[in-house]
Amino acid sequence: MEEAIREMARGITAHCQLEGGSLPIGVEKAMSAWKAVSLSNRKRAMEGEKGTDPYHAQLWALGDAIGEACWLKGHAAGVRRKAPAQGKIRVDLSVTELLQLGWLAQLGFQHMMPNYRGFEVYRFSGEEDAQEGARAIGKIEALIPAKERPVADLSLNYKNRQKLICDWWKAKPGRLTA
Repeated sequence: MEEAIREMARGITAHCQLEGGSLPIGVEKAMSAWKAVSLSNRKRAMEGEKGTDPYHAQLWALGDAIGEACWLKGHAAGVRRKAPAQGKIRVDLSVTELLQLGWLAQLGFQHMMPNYRGFEVYRFSGEEDAQEGARAIGKIEALIPAKERPVADLSLNYKNRQKLICDWWKAKPGRLTA
């Protein structure tokens, strides 16, 4: 039993060692507790006492400590892997939002060109389509750091987009021509 624990200790050392070079505290404590039980068990065996095996509880505690140490190391690595690079921002968007932003970015780019004539192939297909585009833009705007935003109050841009949508789709039927 002791040899098996020594082998486990050697194996886990390579996997769980932190950057400092030592085993996690929980694992060290569990191994110390197991060694203490092992010594007391040897003394009882030499004295001829019989009883329940105290190894089981200490092995459970050791297994729990090893599992937790491994999970924490893996979780920390996963968090580091998912984190955006220094100075970058990660954004989660649906396919619909990406499509909306792609079209809106293209339209904005064309409007910035000096030779833009204003004839567009892409238009919002309806009020819901326009609302999705407005939500996607709002998500992007909210990610811009406050000191870098061209407009301090994002609600103004949101209200302006909502007014454009409302003025077009909630207008009188005679005005709904493009």
